[in-house]
Amino acid sequence: MTTDAAHARFPLTQGVNPWLITVAVMLPTFMEVLDTAIASVALPYIAGSLSASNSEATWVLTSYLVANAVILPASNWFARRFGRKRFLLICVTIFTVASFFCGAAPSLAVILLARVVQGAGGGALQPLSQSILLESFPPAKRSAAMAAYALGIVVAPVLGPTLGGWLTDTYSWRYAFYINIPVGILAVFLIARFVHDPPYIRNAKVSAFDNIGFGLLIVWTGCLQVVLDKGQEDDWFGAVWVRWAVAATIIGLILWIWREWSDPKGLVDLHVLKDRNFRTGCLMIALLGMCIYITIAMLPLFYQEVLGYTAYSAGWVVGPRGFGSFVGSPVVGYLGSRVDQRKLLCGGFLGFSVCSYIFGSVNLSIGPWTLLAPIIFTGFTLSFVFVPLATMTVSTIPNEKMGNATGLFNMLRNIGGSIGISIATTSLVRRAAAHQTYLVAHLAPSTAELEQRSATLFGYLGRQMGPPSARSGAFGLLYQMVERQAALLAYVDIFRWTAVLAFFCAVLTWLFRKQPKHAAPPPGAH
Repeated sequence: MTTDAAHARFPLTQGVNPWLITVAVMLPTFMEVLDTAIASVALPYIAGSLSASNSEATWVLTSYLVANAVILPASNWFARRFGRKRFLLICVTIFTVASFFCGAAPSLAVILLARVVQGAGGGALQPLSQSILLESFPPAKRSAAMAAYALGIVVAPVLGPTLGGWLTDTYSWRYAFYINIPVGILAVFLIARFVHDPPYIRNAKVSAFDNIGFGLLIVWTGCLQVVLDKGQEDDWFGAVWVRWAVAATIIGLILWIWREWSDPKGLVDLHVLKDRNFRTGCLMIALLGMCIYITIAMLPLFYQEVLGYTAYSAGWVVGPRGFGSFVGSPVVGYLGSRVDQRKLLCGGFLGFSVCSYIFGSVNLSIGPWTLLAPIIFTGFTLSFVFVPLATMTVSTIPNEKMGNATGLFNMLRNIGGSIGISIATTSLVRRAAAHQTYLVAHLAPSTAELEQRSATLFGYLGRQMGPPSARSGAFGLLYQMVERQAALLAYVDIFRWTAVLAFFCAVLTWLFRKQPKHAAPPPGAH
């Protein structure tokens, strides 16, 4: 195909087939999301290797998310200042190099620092990739393009646990980060080969960097994350520093909103929130971030901490969700231009809610494949959530504002995910303690079942270790059973709360305005 013919056939992409661009931008997104999912499975191993508690190990996830959240709104300015292609290449390089240092970290402090740098590099990957993808296709084909892009967003979190579990058990948790290196190198090659900046990026007049707005963003997101990470350890508002940090978060957030709203040259153009569909989408992506990241963080931990599975076994158990995503993505891509996307989105959230409720019906006797059907269906429903939500949110946003909009959109997803993980971690500790207190209060020494179980254990341990030690050993085992049951009930509570939140999101779906089929491009679109 000649150059002129290629430009005539693909005018939006300067002669490059848009599906090649889809592959190029999907790869770094897949790598970035996959990294989060892999790290969630390796958390118990990271904690053991670096002499940290499980709650401290979750900082590996949340520190990354907050660094993401800081960079996301600034990504549009950097893309216009340095060029979108060049900035994307820089971000992929930073992410890849930081992945090496995450894997080589000798202590918790070092890995947290490396994760912050990695999050800064990965923060712009999704909004840049999403804006490039959306601008590469005409509006009538964006639903199909987003369905293909969803393979990187939706499949990565569900394939990550299986891959991460295998790497952790077979080699080391460090390889969960090292695996990003070859993927990052391939992504750099494809982006350099196929991605080009549009004219409005190359000719953009960039204002001075908004140092005040960026500083306020760092203050309120940083304080929020410190509170979410350390609040449980210090009894939340029982600690003076928590109250000060919350005050700083609120004041910083208010000042940041005022600054970005009133300054036309601010870091983020918040006026895009005047658009009803975008405003609704931002609310829903924050709630979706909570639902997804709670599931990503809690389900593998449940299998490992309560049922005693290895990381590899837990990864295989939750991995079949990937099959559901592979099936769901092309289906929703086909239906996206033929069915009211609000119906697809509502159905996706309802399906996710049902699956979360089924997760909340587990007990200690379930087998590896007891939850196979709901796990697969969860992956299927996530396809019906992500694709319509991303498409409808930016459906009325001009291309010139697409980078700003996608940066804000993804920032809210990360903040929602970070809040969700912290709430789930805190609830896990507190609900387990509450259930344990309740269970112990109903275990009177005269209870027939308690007497029977203690006698059985006493008889068994008496033959193994002698009568003097058998009694204390028997009661020790009984207490472990109570702890395990209390932990199970805490996980059940979290999964059921997630089901309620997903159902609420299904109701919010109808706040979107219905878009006409094959709608014309929004004003100013290229």
